[in-house]
Amino acid sequence: MFHLKMKTMLSFRLPGAIFFCILLLLITIPAISFNPIKTDGLTQKFIDSASAPKAPLNTQATQFVSKYLKENGECLQGVKQKSSASFEVIDGVFNRYDLPIELRYLAVVESELNPKAVSHVGAAGPWQLMPATAKTLGLNITRKYDERKNLKKSTNAAALYLRDLYAQYEDWLLVLAAYNCGPRPVNNAIRNSGSRNFWKLQYHLPAETRAHVKKYIATHYYFEGSGGITTLTKAENIRYAQTLSQWVSDRAKANAASVILAENAESNVITDSISKKVAVLK
Repeated sequence: MFHLKMKTMLSFRLPGAIFFCILLLLITIPAISFNPIKTDGLTQKFIDSASAPKAPLNTQATQFVSKYLKENGECLQGVKQKSSASFEVIDGVFNRYDLPIELRYLAVVESELNPKAVSHVGAAGPWQLMPATAKTLGLNITRKYDERKNLKKSTNAAALYLRDLYAQYEDWLLVLAAYNCGPRPVNNAIRNSGSRNFWKLQYHLPAETRAHVKKYIATHYYFEGSGGITTLTKAENIRYAQTLSQWVSDRAKANAASVILAENAESNVITDSISKKVAVLK
């Protein structure tokens, strides 16, 4: 009777292991399928493991990124050393707006996180917002006080602008381009090139904007050691999501097989132990 009870218990343990692995697969794969806004934190930790495939660097950006990091590594290191407090504020805002927190590196490109930065054309603050754009986004600009220079308020405005641009383009590289030069030049580049792929339309954009997008990609690589969803075109993101999905599927299957083997080994140990005890009783 005792032996029968143990066999019944073991018969339920194996399906439980399989169920757990299948559940992991069902939860994880939908999360990493192309999400244009953000990958959830739990899944991000899973795919950030050393063995997970990393976002590819477009070959058209390789030379620029290498040169930029070589020439600006010291400056980026200085920004990195003082970035933690600013990034904490930016991350909190971007999480609230459901934006990828990697977009914080845009503020590094724009101003090196300097809230007092002012450009020769009148853009100001860490996000280098122009007066008209800032006012449209709800910021107050007076002689005595400029909310573009307030990190939290300007980040809220930048988040609104980035969210609206993404709703228009559904492609982060085009969003970055439009953030720099405005939507009209990007729309003209799309029309003149017949493409919505940044790498195909880039030479229809102002030279400053082409460089701006690539500076962002390089800065992302400096801080993260790899690319991410904001450094890829929409098509590249879809292919990358498919690669990740396949990797997760293979990983889940391997984990399921390992769990089953471990359960079988444990079952054999228990069964052998019971058999020996029964033999002694006989």
